[in-house]
Amino acid sequence: MHHESALLNVIDVEATCWDGQPPPGSVNEIIEIGLTVVDLSARRRVSRHRVLVRPARSTVGDFCSELTGLTQAEVEGGVSFAEACRILVEEYGAGRRPWASWGEYDRRQFARQSQADGVAYPFGYPTERTHTNAKAVFTAAYGLRRKPGMAHALRTAGLPLEGRHHRGEDDAWNIAALVLDLADRGAWPATDTDTDTDTADWKRGGAP
Repeated sequence: MHHESALLNVIDVEATCWDGQPPPGSVNEIIEIGLTVVDLSARRRVSRHRVLVRPARSTVGDFCSELTGLTQAEVEGGVSFAEACRILVEEYGAGRRPWASWGEYDRRQFARQSQADGVAYPFGYPTERTHTNAKAVFTAAYGLRRKPGMAHALRTAGLPLEGRHHRGEDDAWNIAALVLDLADRGAWPATDTDTDTDTADWKRGGAP
């Protein structure tokens, strides 16, 4: 049995991307949400999940497929962004649990797309409140001059890269290993949450 207060969602997203500027009318959209649940008190990764998201204003081209391994046909079978946010809130406690990602990109992409699609940001407002930038914590804990990419951080910590880099589910799993390394070093910060406010805000649309 896991204590909810000790659980952390580690999230990594993949989005539509191009080698250069997006085609006219296209925007970056989340196409995969990788999520690993970490029990900080037990110091272990307890589950891993993957949500494929169907883009509405872009498509997965060759460059994006080469980077992520995802194809347009595959993501067309995914859920809408609004449904993905509902899944995060109702099945994985987004807004109640704190969450982390490697850098600020994932948080900002969720915020941008939530605003563009008229969907409530799933993690509660303000957007920074329950989020921890694992890259920044790692950089400080290891005394690095520059913030490393995830693969570099794994090498620095002496941890293996499991699975495929730039696959959201695998990246979230690997980032979770780095979070646990930081927790073991006493470097992972505590995060306060307000469950009632977050859930109510999400259900009524929220307000940034």
